[in-house]
Amino acid sequence: MKRKGRIGAALGLIVGVAWLLAPGIAERRMNRVTGRSIPVSERARAIHAKYFVADLHADTTLWNRDLLARETRGHVDIPRLVEGGVALQAFTIVTRTPRGMNIERNTADTDNITLLALAELWPARTWGSLLERALYQASRVTDAAARSNGRLSVIRSGADLQAFGAKRAADRQAVAALIGVEGAHALEGDLANLDRLFNAGVRMMAPTHFFDTEVGGSAHGVARGGLTPLGLEWVKKMEAKKMIIDLAHASPATIDDVLKMATRPVVVSHTGVRGTCDNQRNLSDAQLVALSRNGGVIGIGVWDTAVCGGDARAIARAIEHAVNVAGFEHVALGSDFDGAVTAPFDATGLPQITQAMLDLGMDETKIEGVLGGNVRRLLRTLLP
Repeated sequence: MKRKGRIGAALGLIVGVAWLLAPGIAERRMNRVTGRSIPVSERARAIHAKYFVADLHADTTLWNRDLLARETRGHVDIPRLVEGGVALQAFTIVTRTPRGMNIERNTADTDNITLLALAELWPARTWGSLLERALYQASRVTDAAARSNGRLSVIRSGADLQAFGAKRAADRQAVAALIGVEGAHALEGDLANLDRLFNAGVRMMAPTHFFDTEVGGSAHGVARGGLTPLGLEWVKKMEAKKMIIDLAHASPATIDDVLKMATRPVVVSHTGVRGTCDNQRNLSDAQLVALSRNGGVIGIGVWDTAVCGGDARAIARAIEHAVNVAGFEHVALGSDFDGAVTAPFDATGLPQITQAMLDLGMDETKIEGVLGGNVRRLLRTLLP
């Protein structure tokens, strides 16, 4: 009996250790780096270091990593952002994703994040509440900032952005965070919850992610409709609170509906363009033009479905197409780092995009705008 007890205890320990290790193992498989790099010249490095670099999308708060510590898995942490020359990183919160997630058709009937929350030992309040998952992930960013001795700042207002600009000019290792939410299902159907998220530091939100929500249709949903009556009210409240609307993953009908009523510029935080990579995930030329007329900014991603390629040259080709159609003032970086994607590099490799833009003949004014000048200008306009 004692031997059986010892065996049982040993098995229990093995299962427990395996359960704790599983998220890290899964992340290594899901957030991969291929290492397909291109050489970066001294000129490109100097240009990259000269300007304010901003990335509009990373799902880093999903994963059980300390933002302040350099890691060997995934794509983003503060030390790697510093090495990659990034001044501002948008941390975009994911609260629910369907099993078998794809860009064609998904329902809201299943959920991967519950298992992840359990495996990563998130607080019990997050297990059954999408709102609590969003609040918890937002707290991971604000708590990291509080522990950072000033290395990480959370941007909540135009005044915060201005103060950070002065800090960044004096210290190139200072990094700012903008907190967003990927999909209004995190509101759990109640617009009053937008106030709670705002108070937690959230300043950007998308109406949808991979499935249709109470607010509107997803490009990867079933109905793929436009804004619902609740969605119309959501747009009004987002604008009243001076929060930024993110149309990444939105259905064409939802994009059209938002642009018809928006009185402020919007963003598409992470996408590709059909002009270089024709699939349902990416924006058409007509959508690029409509977004530019709105005054918005379009973040170009780094993964294969976005750019139909596995290195910085493919990313730069997508950027070039967006610049040619929408105008360089409306194009930015939107990596989708740590979003269960395979990328050619982690955040340290972003200077490769600068090199690839130079190789295409883009001038320094355009490069500055794409690297982060356009995002900085837009935030100055949009933040409360």
